[in-house]
Amino acid sequence: QVQLVESGGGLVQAGGSLSVSCAASGRTFRGYGMAWFRQAPGKEREFVAGINWSSVTYYAESVKGRFTISRDTAKNTVYLQMNSLKSEDTGVYYCAASRTQFATRIPSGYAYWGQGTQVFVSS
Repeated sequence: QVQLVESGGGLVQAGGSLSVSCAASGRTFRGYGMAWFRQAPGKEREFVAGINWSSVTYYAESVKGRFTISRDTAKNTVYLQMNSLKSEDTGVYYCAASRTQFATRIPSGYAYWGQGTQVFVSS
């Protein structure tokens, strides 16, 4: 059974930093794209950052320069380091595994999703 389990969310003040992790089990995602999405209350799920099988990375404009996605293929884990957090970064952060070796900004491109971890940034 494939599982993606996020951890590391929590409450942080604006301007602070937080790191979230996504541990995959049940299969290796070494050759697949991975991504982080987020969903704020009353809003649609949106792409935050993605990383290809070759570790090429992509970011939403709203987080570029502040967030960093990385992966450890040996641990089958993906990370999202979030710096200079803003109140608008608040939401549930979801890890997703792509259907291909590439990360896409479209949710339907992902075959597996984690249950999400809450990030709350207080202003």
